[in-house]
Amino acid sequence: MSHLKNLLAQAKTRDPQLGADLERECNALLEKTRFGLQFERHRPEAVELPSRVPRKGDKVRVLPERGSTQRTDPALWLVKRIVKDGAAKQAEIELIETPPASSVQRPASSVQRQSVNPEDLIVVAEFRDTIYPGLKKTGHVARGGDKPCHTVINGENYHVLKALTWTHRGKVDAIYIDPPYNTGAKDWKYNNDYVEGDDLYRHSKWLAMMERRLKVAKELLNPADSVLIVTIDEKEVHRLALLLEQVFPESRVQMVTYVINAPGQSRNQELARVEEYAYFLFFGDAAPAAVTDDLLNEKTSHNPANVRWESLLRSGTNSRRADRPALFYPVYIEPKTRRIVGAGDSKRLEAPRSEWSVPTGATAVWPLKSDGSEGNWRASPDYLRKLLGAGHIRCGEYRVDEGRGTIWYLGKSAIAKIESQEILVVGKDEHGAVVVKPNGDAEKVRTTTAKTVWNRPSHHAGWHGSALVRSLLPSRAFPFPKSLYVVEDSLRIATGNKPESIILDFFSGSGTTAHAVMRLNKQDGGNRQCISVTNNEVGADEQKKLREQGLRPGDADWEQWGICDYITKPRVQAAITGRTPDGIPIKGDYKFTDEFPMADGFAENATFFTLTYEAPLAVRYQTAFAHIAPLLWLRAGSRGRCIDKLPADGWEVADAYGLLTDLDCATEFLKAVRKASDLRIAYLVTDDERRFQTLARRLPDGVEAVRLYESYLTNFGFANGDDA
Repeated sequence: MSHLKNLLAQAKTRDPQLGADLERECNALLEKTRFGLQFERHRPEAVELPSRVPRKGDKVRVLPERGSTQRTDPALWLVKRIVKDGAAKQAEIELIETPPASSVQRPASSVQRQSVNPEDLIVVAEFRDTIYPGLKKTGHVARGGDKPCHTVINGENYHVLKALTWTHRGKVDAIYIDPPYNTGAKDWKYNNDYVEGDDLYRHSKWLAMMERRLKVAKELLNPADSVLIVTIDEKEVHRLALLLEQVFPESRVQMVTYVINAPGQSRNQELARVEEYAYFLFFGDAAPAAVTDDLLNEKTSHNPANVRWESLLRSGTNSRRADRPALFYPVYIEPKTRRIVGAGDSKRLEAPRSEWSVPTGATAVWPLKSDGSEGNWRASPDYLRKLLGAGHIRCGEYRVDEGRGTIWYLGKSAIAKIESQEILVVGKDEHGAVVVKPNGDAEKVRTTTAKTVWNRPSHHAGWHGSALVRSLLPSRAFPFPKSLYVVEDSLRIATGNKPESIILDFFSGSGTTAHAVMRLNKQDGGNRQCISVTNNEVGADEQKKLREQGLRPGDADWEQWGICDYITKPRVQAAITGRTPDGIPIKGDYKFTDEFPMADGFAENATFFTLTYEAPLAVRYQTAFAHIAPLLWLRAGSRGRCIDKLPADGWEVADAYGLLTDLDCATEFLKAVRKASDLRIAYLVTDDERRFQTLARRLPDGVEAVRLYESYLTNFGFANGDDA
């Protein structure tokens, strides 16, 4: 209705009688009562792209002068052309649309065309516009060996969701989101203006914002077996319930009430609030995983003793060869069976690797880091041989050509559990490593189903949300982060039986979901991977200070304070490394299910990206390949090496996928693909459908053929065209 009223106002200005007639008919329609959740599909939001240089055909807004604290005028302009005058440039722009006077902070200008310095413009993408997304890599942290990467994407979440329709359609096992609660505070934005508490359309705008994103999220969930979790408080809990039932009629929906602050939060003339809510939607065969704590009653059961294999490669401090030269030596592996057959002795620091003699028929795995630099193992050669004799060490993935791989071993705590028979050895696997299981019977290890009311101290938002973030990021504040452990419990219910699952959070905030996924992986040895999506919005109070300093969105000194760069990425990195952004070991311990020092970090990998907006011709002619490359890697499972440059030989094969850019090199490419054991996708660049199909038939079973760039362009050509 808000947009309709704006149109009626414009009609009255141009033709008073026509405007009055239209308004009368609209009012008559509004008197009719309809059932179900009714709200206005407000005009789609628009997102500003401060990092994008304006070009011909772009929609833009004119920024206020540097030093001004005014918000950007929401009027939209079209860049007609960019004119060069020597080294200087001017953008000739034409007015497209002026928003209603009520939303403009100063009288709308009567100017229809003007010439502006491009630096004074900010590019705008409306949600009804077709976008062609890319990703720019902005960082990486690796401590997880060959495990798949978690990803953090800085971008407007609706647009990132659209990008994921090409990489993850129907592949997501669980979505956990904690959206803005629409309290009336300045905690979320719409149409580039804050939605204030007295906005008559506040609830309607929130529902429109949520519906758009949930509809795209539906395309990403695996319809046969997946879970959606949405948290909320009392402001929108009932409207959200109706919205979820409308968007996901095929799901089974339950609401969980959980205590986040048992002492209660006092409110004027109201009861003290202690709880929030979470909707669990189960699709297809999905069901709550059995747990050892029902999260409500007094705990009567306990977790069985688990055995955890640890990486032999040292990480963090003292992890260079120079730090501990005696712990640099080769581990010998029989290539076909991946069985460890021995280890070399320690040598002096200056000794080249060629000085070690590798047994006949074996290959050497060295303590090399992901960047190829020399590190060290956690065990001496003698202790490793002792582990080998007991079957307490095994080989994971390794790369013969690089001389590095992942060696797993049982730590002293796990061995102590075996010696005390808390864990039983029931045999050995084909690699000679022990196979173990908890020593517990049905009476000793009870499982149950979680209740719909949760009351655990571990879910306290202040103690295990705000305080935990302060431990990871000292002096950095984030409003209202979730307790790490309530998210962990939620995801355990959703993915406890799926250790290889893909989990998405497109309102990732401080990064709690990714952190919880790492906790779960450590507990059961899983390889879950989390995709975290957030923008780099700067807080309202901070924006005012920055504008007074003459800064604008897009300036490095502005962007450094955005939520993604200031909170989300540093938290994920700190959780993995066990160190604060200043390099100091994190103080304190993790609690509850798995207790250990936070300074230990996690054996996980994470890569950070920023969403980019590409031109379709640049995609087709491969001049945008650097930003398309991460999407190819994501679609192939976010693991191993990313092919980030066009291959000079016309083809290249990475860990999980291959890329053929020159069809004349197809024979060599197919040979390499057939030799690769873990290849999932072959990307074939061709405009010839017949040749594509011919090559696709020659690929090994289990390798998916994807035609570039037709698949990409077609997906976004139709995926975004219905956003009115």
